[in-house]
Amino acid sequence: METAIAFIIIFGSIVFFHELGHFIFAKKAGIMVREFAIGFGPKIFGMTKGETLYTIRLLPLGGYVRMAGEDLDSIELQPGYRLGVRLNENNEIDQIVLNQNKHFPDMLFLEVERSDLMKEMYIEGYDEEERLVRYQVARKAVIIENNTETFIAPYDRQFGSKTVGQRSMAIFAGPLFNFILAFFIFLALGLLQGIPTNEPIITTVVDNSPAALAGMKDGDLVKEIDGMPITEWEELSLAVRDSANEPMTFVIDRDGTTEELIVTPKEVTTEAGKVAQIGVQYMSPLEKNPIGAIFFGAEQTYEWTKRIFTILGTLVTGSFSIDDLSGPVGIYKATETVAQSGVYNLMHWAAILSINLGIMNLLPLPALDGGRLLFFLFEAIRGKPVDKQKEGMVHFVGIMLLMVLMVVVTWNDIQRFFF
Repeated sequence: METAIAFIIIFGSIVFFHELGHFIFAKKAGIMVREFAIGFGPKIFGMTKGETLYTIRLLPLGGYVRMAGEDLDSIELQPGYRLGVRLNENNEIDQIVLNQNKHFPDMLFLEVERSDLMKEMYIEGYDEEERLVRYQVARKAVIIENNTETFIAPYDRQFGSKTVGQRSMAIFAGPLFNFILAFFIFLALGLLQGIPTNEPIITTVVDNSPAALAGMKDGDLVKEIDGMPITEWEELSLAVRDSANEPMTFVIDRDGTTEELIVTPKEVTTEAGKVAQIGVQYMSPLEKNPIGAIFFGAEQTYEWTKRIFTILGTLVTGSFSIDDLSGPVGIYKATETVAQSGVYNLMHWAAILSINLGIMNLLPLPALDGGRLLFFLFEAIRGKPVDKQKEGMVHFVGIMLLMVLMVVVTWNDIQRFFF
């Protein structure tokens, strides 16, 4: 149960911030957002605020922001259609009732002759006295069908009416917010847990090791090696690594007293090959530094972004196979393992997952944010958009291929973890 709760909170938060990016920049561009959804499938919670329906759905494996004009959601009133309308104080239509089972006070009935609910915003038709009348439609009018209210989206409130830059930013903002979320998680870790100082302080001296035989003790701070100043642990490690069986002069600080020790590294065989070691263990000290925590958040976000891109590169070159990929089941099992090692490690894992989701969505593949951005790039170069039907077909094929990949990866996860 704890793992399930941790998985839902982590994945839900990552998806929420991803969709929040789409939502904020869509609203900033003046696009009507019809629905902000966390999860897929049947709705288990819904709340309408303003013109947007906020929902939580059954399957917590994603989410979406449904923008006006994206799903051909405009309504065309065909000639001869009978409907009810209500007028506001400006004699404009502010409610259109498509099913006449429900009546409203002062509702008028019209038989549609012609209409435009996108640009000119009017309905023309015959009233109950067979007179041809024409009414303007209010920009915030609603259509009521089967007791469900839907706001009319004038053309300038639709996704397709915006510039290439505005549409691109509304799509790019999702992955961008994943990187921002990761930065703030790492920042929180730096503030709560502290940031590594990387000082070359010996944490543990292994018994009977070259360091122990030379007199080195736990807590010694290495200042120099063979006359070379040492300020970070990586410098110490590099200095020792290629010096097997060569006596080295260590200058250390022990409780404010400077001492010299002669240490002779010995050669050992590791997975990386033969290296020299002196027999010490290291755990970077942590310090509370608010300014340093900001740099720590930025540095960790950059480093993990670089690592994930490196892994993607191995996938392209073939040294990383599809069997090494993990889907929701693999992420769930990894979350279970990480959760056992404490909340800080769980936060670190959430930041990595957020970066991973951001990068995956930026890949130039159909149906992903990166694929849509690629079409916007073509539009900017050509000076006109790609045919909507062709683009829709490409995205449909992409969705099918992604679903097949998801099934394969999930099956591999099930085989790996349960059989």
